[in-house]
Amino acid sequence: MEQPSPFGRVLLVTGPEGLLAERAVADWVRAALAERPAAGVNRLQAAELDAGALTEAAGGSLFAEASVLVLNDVAELPADLADRLVAIATDPGPDLALAIVHAGGAKGKAVLDRLKKLRPQIVDCPPVKAWEPPQFVVAEVRRAGGKVDLNSAAALVDAIGSDTRALAGAARQLLDDSADRLITEASIRRYFGGRAEVTSFAVAEDALGGRADGALGKLRWALVTGVAPVLVTSAFSSNLRSLGRYLDSRGSRMSDADLARSIGIPPWKLKDIARQARSWEPRGVAGAIQAVALADAQIKGAVSDPGFALEQLVLKVIACRGRGN
Repeated sequence: MEQPSPFGRVLLVTGPEGLLAERAVADWVRAALAERPAAGVNRLQAAELDAGALTEAAGGSLFAEASVLVLNDVAELPADLADRLVAIATDPGPDLALAIVHAGGAKGKAVLDRLKKLRPQIVDCPPVKAWEPPQFVVAEVRRAGGKVDLNSAAALVDAIGSDTRALAGAARQLLDDSADRLITEASIRRYFGGRAEVTSFAVAEDALGGRADGALGKLRWALVTGVAPVLVTSAFSSNLRSLGRYLDSRGSRMSDADLARSIGIPPWKLKDIARQARSWEPRGVAGAIQAVALADAQIKGAVSDPGFALEQLVLKVIACRGRGN
């Protein structure tokens, strides 16, 4: 069935799973440009907008008769622009394709509810639950035109961890290296090298545990055996987010199952993260997350030696342990 035109319509992307949200927006933009290749594309952060910038972006330009506007992180939209955004979404006009992204949570919920009442096209991107990563891998591989069974998908999760970006990247790499577009447990073991325990998550766990020699040694082996640098930063990011959520939940009276669910980890990992948390404070986690963001930007093009950038990341994360408020 032919899909309706994005122009004159609104896409509302909600939920915290960033990878899925980015894909929904990318599909929307791709469809708009396929229909009207000359359309201008504006990608704006809601927090940086004023009334003039919003009006200008929604109104197109002198050089493009149609425009695609992607408004990210609408939870940060200045309160005085809510009415203007709702007015634009109510009647975007035939030359505007508008995508609005809200990452979930209570902030910005008032404007989100107003937008939902307009009945836009909605794509919900909830977090992948702790028991769902193998199913995510299966869907990811099928989306890319490949094949994998559930046991092999679970083996990839064991090797990489549950971060969706890391899993998506690993699946793409395995498929690219497979002539028949088939991922098997044997290919996962072969690709991720001779020491199965040396994965991006093992590097991150050693670093968060303060074991510099172990983390650096495993990092070097992982890179030699073909683990992509971006998988390492993804592992650090995922582990630090889980650790931060655990620290925020200290003192709560939730059961272990409810606590694991709120953090987004399998229940059996609670004991490990509780032991790890003894050496961390929220301020240290925040500093480590900033170090990960810097390293991630560096390995994606800002430096010529990703391995050195990742070694520096390991040392910076270890230095953040025990940092109090």
